[in-house]
Amino acid sequence: MTATAVSTAPALPETDHRVRRRRSLAPGKRVPAARLVGPALLVVLWAVASAAGALDPGAIPAPWTVLDTGAHLWTDGTLPDDILTSLQRAGTGFVIGLTAGVVLALASGLSRTGEALIDGTVNLNRAIPTLGLIPLFILWLGIGETFKIAIIAIVVYIPIYLNTHAALSGIDSRFVELAEVQGLSRVRFIRQIVVPGALPGFFVGLRLGVTGSWLGLVVLEQINATSGLGYMMFQAQNYGQTDVILVGLVVYGIFGLVSDSTVRIIERRVLSWRRTLSN
Repeated sequence: MTATAVSTAPALPETDHRVRRRRSLAPGKRVPAARLVGPALLVVLWAVASAAGALDPGAIPAPWTVLDTGAHLWTDGTLPDDILTSLQRAGTGFVIGLTAGVVLALASGLSRTGEALIDGTVNLNRAIPTLGLIPLFILWLGIGETFKIAIIAIVVYIPIYLNTHAALSGIDSRFVELAEVQGLSRVRFIRQIVVPGALPGFFVGLRLGVTGSWLGLVVLEQINATSGLGYMMFQAQNYGQTDVILVGLVVYGIFGLVSDSTVRIIERRVLSWRRTLSN
């Protein structure tokens, strides 16, 4: 009689279908140009509402009307000149504000004497509405370009100072103690401990400062200005040209989106050593 071979290997347990793969709590893989989806959807809704007649053309012109007006303003040279003037004002004020914010934050964050002299003054300045300083600055600096640049610089330096100073204050004291044990010089301490610790807060302040420069500019260019996007919009208001006003707003929005995206790209590259939800 032929013996039947009996396997002695242990039986594998059946797969429990109730066991599911652990769900990831992270936001997921980054989608290229994902930040353009929201603005693009807004434009599509605007176009659909205009085509359906749901919007009053006199109050909110259709996107194609605004596009035609922008092309006409660009062709006759009005829009390029105004854009160049606005960029010069915003750029000059931004550079001054950026420099002042970083220098004051370092002086206040790395020295108790500097903190006593600077931090309270900056927070007092923050509590005062910056645009409320316009009448005083006109009396001090005149009605020309200087007061506009000064106001933009103030709008920029405050968020840069506050966020950079907060990041400096938040550096773990154990890193400072480690630097002292290692005998690091003041320069190496700033380069290896202070700068990496302050960069995340600095970039947050930088983004707020870039946005603030455009927000301040649109108001300042309506005060005794003879050129610039704000001046163009102010003149269009007097003549009821809503399409020209929307052209100015669209240009401001594009500048704000591009500048903020540029800062984000630089931030991701500079802080590529961090493992965060963003990257």
